[in-house]
This record gives sequence, structure tokens and C-alpha cells, in this order.
Amino acid sequence: MLLLGVCVFSACSDDLDNNPVLKTPDSFTLNTPSYADLNTDLATSSSLVFTWSQPDYGFPAAAEYQLQVSLDGKFTTSVEEAEADETGATVADYATFDNVFTEVQGGIPAADVAKALQKIAKWAPEAVPATQTIYVRALSLYANSIIYSNTVQLNVLPYYVELSDAPVDLWYLIGADIADGSWGSTVGSQIIPMQPIEGEEYDKKTGQGKIQWIGYLAGNGFKLKHVPDSWDEQWGQGGSFGEFVKNDGGSGNITVPAAGIYRVTLDTKEDVLTIEEYTAAAPVFDGMCIAGSFNEWGDTPMNPCTANAENHDWYLEYTFAAGDEVKFKQLGSWDYNKGGAFITEGDNLYGFGVGNGDNLAIPADGTYLIIFNDITGVYRFIKK
Repeated sequence: MLLLGVCVFSACSDDLDNNPVLKTPDSFTLNTPSYADLNTDLATSSSLVFTWSQPDYGFPAAAEYQLQVSLDGKFTTSVEEAEADETGATVADYATFDNVFTEVQGGIPAADVAKALQKIAKWAPEAVPATQTIYVRALSLYANSIIYSNTVQLNVLPYYVELSDAPVDLWYLIGADIADGSWGSTVGSQIIPMQPIEGEEYDKKTGQGKIQWIGYLAGNGFKLKHVPDSWDEQWGQGGSFGEFVKNDGGSGNITVPAAGIYRVTLDTKEDVLTIEEYTAAAPVFDGMCIAGSFNEWGDTPMNPCTANAENHDWYLEYTFAAGDEVKFKQLGSWDYNKGGAFITEGDNLYGFGVGNGDNLAIPADGTYLIIFNDITGVYRFIKK
């Protein structure tokens, strides 16, 4: 028995000796790329590839890795920290790339490098340097702990990047209560986009925040879709009105208890859908038009989105020349008219209509699908 006890003790001791112990390394090695001394042209290169060693955690840990870039190698203030300071006093000196790697190698698109450098340097279009020295390091995340690699130095040829926030994350209304009621996916005639809310703030990276639509619902049913021609992401109704569910394939159509004007609000960041009666004035117009320099300020009628019920959404596809001025107005009268200013999202434009506001100047030649809501005054120009 004594011998058996010694054997058991020895076996347990061996097991303890073999158990891995998590170490907390201070750093790890980012390898210097072979192209480090060359002038890498960010405009013509596809990606910048890096390799690194796994940190010595004491065993092969499943860590996640990201890369960061700096213009001075200090890595003291991130772009996110600077953007969070509304006073503009905080200045960034490094940016973190969104790419997350699980292997000890990875590539960053050259365009993303150029954009990151622009966010840090904020170069004017005519002030971008011909060559730029940059500094890159890696970070490793494991067990809620972050450690950083050494820094490597590279030479690149940067270029100017027009920075913009992510476009507002839109959802669409579809169903028997919406547009022509066909449940089709054609924007304007069959499906209507929800729109941003003036004064709301939207996540600069994801575009998420509160969006809304105000209009007439007859009680025949509708749903929300994230992408016009896909049902992968949707909002429907649960057991009763007021119980709304996301991405539930068994959800029912959302059916309001009584016909009337409703405000549909979706918080895409918090995943909260609310639908409430709209009690403010909502006049009904016989027709809505666009007028401007392109038609000598006459009436070019828009199409009503909803033909068989009270309509407050209008659409039209129209080709403009750069510099054309445009406003929205009721058919045959200037008593109701909306102007304002454009907010640019890539090739698309939107804005919040102002009564008797400024003329809207089209920035570039092109054909646009125009969407306008006469209650909110929000307009959207979708480049075709």
C-alpha cells in the first residue's frame, strides 16, 4: 500500500508538471518585411504583407492579432480617441486596422494603409508628400490581455484620400401596406427606404443609429428588410402588435391596429423597433414635383409610391447635369416647397428639406433615383 501511495503521488506530481502555465510576455517579434527599404507605391500595390512570431504564452495559444500604423512611431493617441474629442484638440498619431488575424501572418490592403495615413496626417490634396516613412507594429489579444510587438519602419508613396464616415445604415419597408403592395424589391415603386433623422448621430464606422419613416398604414401588413432583394435580415411581428422580432423566419407581418399615419423608428445600433401613431399635421397633396434650372423652374411630376391609399412618398428617376439646381414643390403651387443642402454618401446624396430653403446643387452629371417624403421633407438621390 505504501508503494502504491508513492506511485499515485508521483503520477499526480507528473500531471502537475505537464500542465501548461500561462505566461504573460511583454512583447513579441514583428518581422521586418523584405520590401521595407523600397518605396512601396500605395496607389498601385495591392497589399502590405507582414509576418510575426507567436508570443511566448507558454503554449500554442489561439491569440488574435491586429496591425497598427504611425507616422512618428510613438503610438500614443489613436484615431478613435481623437475622433471622440468633439473639440478637435486631441491629435491622433496612430491608427488600428480593422483586419483581425488568427495566424502569424496577414496582409493589409494598400488602400486601407493610405486611408489610415490620411486620418492621421489630414493632408490637404496638394500637400501629400512624395514619400513617407511609416512605422508598423502588431498587437496580440489573448485572455483579455493585449501585448505589443516591436516596431518596423517602412517607406511608402502615399496619396490623397477623401475621408468620409460610413453611410447611414438603412432598412427598407415592404409589404401590402407599402408602395404598390406587391412585396417586390424595386426601390420606389415596390419598396421604400427608411431615412436618417435630423440631429441624430450615427456610428462613424458602421453607420448605425436611429432611422425612421412616417406615412400611412392601412393595416394590411408589412415588414422591414435590410437589403431590398434579400430576406436574410428582416423585422416582423411576434404574437401581437408591439412585439417585434428580428430575423425570425416564423414572424408574421406587422399589422397596425387601425389605419392611420404612423412613425416607424428603428435603432439599428440597439436593435429596437418602435411603431407609434403620428399626431402632427400631414396634409395630402394631389401631386409633388421637382423644379429647377433644368426645366426653367416648371413642374416635373414625381410618381406617388402608394397608388391605392393615402400617399406621402414620391419617386422619380431623372438625369441631371453638374450644377443643375433643384427643389421639391407641390403640383401647381409654391405654397409647399423644400430646399436645403446635400449630404454626400459616396455617389449618393440625401438631406433634410427646409421650407423655402436654398436650391439644391447637383454636384456631378448622372442619373438619380429620387425619393422624397412630404411629411419629413427628407430627400434621397440614389446614383444609377
